[in-house]
This record gives sequence, C-alpha cells and structure tokens, in this order.
Amino acid sequence: MQKILILITEPPYGNEKPWNALRLARTLLDKKGVKLSVYLLGDAVIAAKKGQNTPAGSFNIGKMLTLLANKGVPISLCITCQESRGIKDEELLEGVKPGGMQVLSEWILKQDKVLTF
Repeated sequence: MQKILILITEPPYGNEKPWNALRLARTLLDKKGVKLSVYLLGDAVIAAKKGQNTPAGSFNIGKMLTLLANKGVPISLCITCQESRGIKDEELLEGVKPGGMQVLSEWILKQDKVLTF
C-alpha cells in the first residue's frame, strides 16, 4: 500500500493549484494500493468552508473536497490557520477535521510521498 499526503497551501480560488491537487487526488483514488490523505494549510483552509458559491461551469473546491471525504479520504486543516481566518468548526465541510501541526507532522512521517501544491 502506497501512502500519499497531498498538502495544499494555496487559496482555493485565484490560481489552479488547489484544483489540480484535488483532480490528482480523485485520480489517485482510482489506483489500487493507494491510501490518500489531504491537509490544508495557510490560505487553503478557506477551501473547507461551507457555502461556496461558484459560477456555473466553474470548479467548486468545496464540492471536490466533499467528494473525497465521502470516499473515505482523511482531510484535515491547520487549526491556527482556520482561527486566524475566522472560520468556526461548524462552518467546515462535513468530513474535514481541524488538526494542528501535531497531526500534520504525524501524517508526514507515515507517508511514502508528500505532494505539495
């Protein structure tokens, strides 16, 4: 079993890095023998906020995260980053769990690969 952590540090909108990271995550889920996890750091924590309203035809990062969570992918975010952006726990998408640097450091040490976007 290959374990891969996708670490997203960019804001959800304004560039394509988070979108590409989550597209890759969806593709990796189709591969046998891959265990995936996602961690949101810095401005990327905004991606986990409920109520994202994107124009028709645009990608919705919140929906992409929800799809991964519904498929059993562990998703966590930086508590300090969350608090500094005024996002309360009840505003987070289902399946996204706050976790500090302790969680991130443990996840990194357990992975075969860490991909940063």
